[in-house]
Amino acid sequence: MKQLVERFMRYVQIDTQSDPESESFPSTEKQKDLSRKLAQELIEMGITDAHMDEWGYVYATIPATTQKNVPVICLCSHVDTAPDCSGMNVKPILHKAYAGQDIVLPDDPTQIISVKEHPYLSEKIGDDIITASGLTLLGADDKAGVAVIMELADTLIKDPSIQHGKIRILFTPDEEVGRGVEHVDMQKLGADFGYTLDGSELGSLEFETFSADGVEVIVHGVIAHPGSAKGKLVNAIKIVSEFVAALPATEWAPEVTEGRTGFVHPTDIKGGAESASVKFIIRDFDTYKLNEYEERLHGMLKTVISKYPSATYEFKVKEQYRNMREILDEHPQVVDFAKEAIIAAGINPISNPVRGGTDGSRFSFMGLPCPNLFTGEMALHSKHEFVSVQDMEKSVDMLIELVKLWERKS
Repeated sequence: MKQLVERFMRYVQIDTQSDPESESFPSTEKQKDLSRKLAQELIEMGITDAHMDEWGYVYATIPATTQKNVPVICLCSHVDTAPDCSGMNVKPILHKAYAGQDIVLPDDPTQIISVKEHPYLSEKIGDDIITASGLTLLGADDKAGVAVIMELADTLIKDPSIQHGKIRILFTPDEEVGRGVEHVDMQKLGADFGYTLDGSELGSLEFETFSADGVEVIVHGVIAHPGSAKGKLVNAIKIVSEFVAALPATEWAPEVTEGRTGFVHPTDIKGGAESASVKFIIRDFDTYKLNEYEERLHGMLKTVISKYPSATYEFKVKEQYRNMREILDEHPQVVDFAKEAIIAAGINPISNPVRGGTDGSRFSFMGLPCPNLFTGEMALHSKHEFVSVQDMEKSVDMLIELVKLWERKS
């Protein structure tokens, strides 16, 4: 446990925040600071092919310890942290033997991780909890996953008596800005099946995600000098504002939906009187519904635009990712083995649909069926982020059982 804690706390102190406005890849060069460190640590473990490529991906191989023909398994986590909250100068704090109290973060006592707001804490009494200090996020998303995979690698290299097939390790940048798999060399990766380590509570196994599109609406008005604009000016800002205001307030939005209900969510608005734009994310578990949502949104836009005959618009749709279950249902052993491994580690598996996506969503449609496994990371993208050390330990135990299971059943 001590090594796992030290490893995790080292990683979170390296600023790897990604940037959704950047056009480079990775979106921030500082993500490579951790990637280089991970490649070097893997080499020091004895994994000779570990390296970081030009894009910031880390590839490495744990050689097989069996003569059986076992499918190659990829274990993947992302190194970047979310743009939502600062990841600079993270000060991780270890709260040993958590007793069930609200946790006041010392660098900003107004930041309180309360049991009321985070009821999972009530299940972690007696565990060792790691938080940030109150000024930043922690970075457990997904450096908990990174630490778990690194700990597994160290364990397997040191103990060749554990029978397993060839395992490929992959650490990715830019997952938090939706670009984590853009430059992965799938032929180089050479894996048959994969698992991302980017899940939350103990025992969680995620194999169904949203399908997702992005929509950008651009409205072109007619500009005129405001001093002589009567009958001429058509203000694009006002049109876009009217369009956004027409969105329903009690349905179809993330703030009023849960479970299996999808949504349309405006995420960015900008522009001027001559031209203004608004971006949306479109989400549902049934892929066909995305088109229904987009047609409804387009119809609302047309209704607003019809009031302004001189205005024009653009309605752009971009596919983002698809529900991984569409692929995983064709390879049931990937999920079944994960469930068995969780049980073998002494944990009850939990499976709920994910109201979001992971690198595994994209991987599954790139030929690498890839569900998501727990690491213990909680309260993601916020100053209240925390992780249980014991949950991370159990994640390592689960992975050991998982690689043994693939070998045993091959």
